Amino acid sequence: MATSTTTTKAAVSKLDKAILSTEVNNHELLKLAYDSYLANSRAASAKTKTRGDVSGGGKKPWRQKGTGRARFGSTRNPIWRHGGVAFGPTGLQNFKKQLNTTAKHVALRQALSLADKAGKFVTIADVKTTGKTKDIVKLLADNKVDARRVLLVVDAKTPELIRASRNLENVELIRATYLSVFHILNADKIVMTNAAVAAVNEWLGGNK
Repeated sequence: MATSTTTTKAAVSKLDKAILSTEVNNHELLKLAYDSYLANSRAASAKTKTRGDVSGGGKKPWRQKGTGRARFGSTRNPIWRHGGVAFGPTGLQNFKKQLNTTAKHVALRQALSLADKAGKFVTIADVKTTGKTKDIVKLLADNKVDARRVLLVVDAKTPELIRASRNLENVELIRATYLSVFHILNADKIVMTNAAVAAVNEWLGGNK
């Protein structure tokens, strides 16, 4: 028999004080981490045809001298209609922005600290689902999570969890160790399981 999503009554965990007490003197590092995430997610999909890619132009349009017109060797010249594009995107652009590991971790701690002060966190013992969307809806309702953008953080994704959450427009499922400044700052509520909290504490807590 199928069972619906349940949350046990076990005590919930908390993020390490070393994470939540991180000071944010300015937002410069947060912005760098945010922009880095967007830049590294960007695909160089735009590509234009150069004069060597467009068709035609194999024949010189008119003789070099004696016509009174400017000399041209090919109708594929970029200044001609239907000619190639000069200095357009090639599809090989590299938009990546590198941020060292220490800076990334500090930015994540800052983002988590700000989220805690804003009251974004809702910690639950666990989440179990048979893969039904209504299970996640019930989970959020039981924990009084009614937000436009909900980040559901788990220690590991299962096929059932993915299937149950993917049709909910306001819910994004993510593994704890894949958290980013982008996800944290954009979420209105962050729902974390005990196992996810433990994973984040091991990853970012203490003296790390």
